[in-house]
Amino acid sequence: MLGAATACTAIATLSHAQSVQPLPARDGYPTEPIRFVSPFPPGGGNDATTRWVTSRLMEATGQPAVVENRGGAGGNIGAKAVATARPDGYTVLTGQVSLMAVNPALYSDAGFEPLKDFKPITQVNAAPLAIVVPANSPIKDFKDLVAQARANPGRLTYASPGNGTLSHLVGVVLAKEHDVPLTHIPYRGAGPAINDLLGKQVDALVTSTSSAAGLIQSGQLRALAVTSPRRIGVFKQVPTLEELGLKGARFEDWYGFFVPAGTPPERVAYLHEAITRTLRSPEVSRLIVEGGSEVVASSPEDFNRQVREDIERWAHVVQLAGAKVD
Repeated sequence: MLGAATACTAIATLSHAQSVQPLPARDGYPTEPIRFVSPFPPGGGNDATTRWVTSRLMEATGQPAVVENRGGAGGNIGAKAVATARPDGYTVLTGQVSLMAVNPALYSDAGFEPLKDFKPITQVNAAPLAIVVPANSPIKDFKDLVAQARANPGRLTYASPGNGTLSHLVGVVLAKEHDVPLTHIPYRGAGPAINDLLGKQVDALVTSTSSAAGLIQSGQLRALAVTSPRRIGVFKQVPTLEELGLKGARFEDWYGFFVPAGTPPERVAYLHEAITRTLRSPEVSRLIVEGGSEVVASSPEDFNRQVREDIERWAHVVQLAGAKVD
């Protein structure tokens, strides 16, 4: 998240920015508001990314884009609601790696099958996760975190946006493969986790860069490390885990848009063109980069391949964790 106030300021700034090129309706679509379901509470990276796009999408489509937050069960509740919605192009899901690639392996019944129940539209971005602490934390850097965790196994805690999220599983890999024993504290979304981190109810947080960027820029949080293979955006001064000596510790998150399976191909194509025009607009691109990620705006075919690859990779990590949610 950029922080509620920062996110609102960023969206307000968009209203004065360069317009997105209009895209005429095709075969009577769209003629009504398009609903975007963010399957997490307000205040997290999924919510912020959804709102960055929807705040400008009307300029392309001529129709309002309405955001609905439906959090719970690691995003499964919102995803299932979209999977069972009418496939008419008026309901869109903002998915992410933890939801579409991790949850099907983690939950005995996630309530949806990502490759069967959805059609991908486009991958919005590619982003690392960040390991952050309060700015006034006694943990000064990642090496300090490792030293304290090893000296007192299980005493230090880390928050995540929920069980089975990418953030949770990065902590599992740190413990299992790199001997950094932290105790996991799951929350229902990044927003509540950040609130408790700032209140010092937990020691650290693993979260999306978009969730933490604004609070780092405002001096409330400090980033210890990022999980990408390279430094990007406002995190260019933050070392990667590989730079810190953790070989193979590369984890990239993404957000992306999906519609229910059965949505007419011409409507998927229209949404793809409208959304990618919006993503490539100067102001939306700037917000995504400043949030610590890179704009992707891929084709539906490329995005489908990415989802398949991530499902295979993260099923292995879930197995490594020995995690299962009934």
